[in-house]
Amino acid sequence: MKILLAALFAVVTLTATAHAGLPTDQIKATIDKAQLVLRDPRLKPAAKLAERREQLKQVLSGRFNFAEMAKRSLGPAWSRRTAQEQEEFVRLFTEVLERAYADIIESYIEEKILYMTEKIDGGYADVGSKIVTNKGEEYTISYRAQLVGNEWKVYDVVAENISLVNNYRSQFNRVIAKTSYEELVRRLKDKNEFAGAPKK
Repeated sequence: MKILLAALFAVVTLTATAHAGLPTDQIKATIDKAQLVLRDPRLKPAAKLAERREQLKQVLSGRFNFAEMAKRSLGPAWSRRTAQEQEEFVRLFTEVLERAYADIIESYIEEKILYMTEKIDGGYADVGSKIVTNKGEEYTISYRAQLVGNEWKVYDVVAENISLVNNYRSQFNRVIAKTSYEELVRRLKDKNEFAGAPKK
C-alpha cells in the first residue's frame, strides 16, 4: 500500500497540531527541516535529485529508529543472528525503506497532515494523525515512538490499522520459513525485492 510507506516518510506538510507534547514537537521539528529541503529552489532541478534525496534522508533518519524497526521486523529470528549479521540486516533493511520512499515522498508535499492525539505511557508514545489528500481523501496514521535519551524515535507506523513493522515481519518470516535467513539477505540485497510497499 502506497499510503503505508508514504505515512512513514511523507510527514512533510504538518498544518496543525492538537494536544501537542514533546513527541509531536520533536516530529514537527523534523518536518520543518524536511520542508526546507523540499522547498529549496536550489534542489528542485532534476539534476539535483540525488542531492535532494540524500539531504531528505539525513533529516528523516534522525527521527526514525531504523535499528529498532529492523529488529522488530525480523522478529524472533533477530536473536538468532550474530552481531555482525544484525548490523548487516539493519543496513540492508534501511536501504530497502530508502528505496521504497524515494519515489513517492515528493508527491506528498501538498498533502495536509493533522496531528490529532498524543498518548504517552512511560517511555513510549503514540501520536495519532490524519492525512488529507488534495482529493479530500482521509487516512489515519499513528506513529509509535520510544524515548531514547531525550529524543522520541519512531519505531513503527500504523496506517489505517496496518502496521509497517508487522507487514515486513510477515514477509520476512515467510521467506525464512520457506527458504532460509541467507535467502532473505540475498533478496534484501536485490534492489528489485521489497522495493514497494509491504504486503500482508
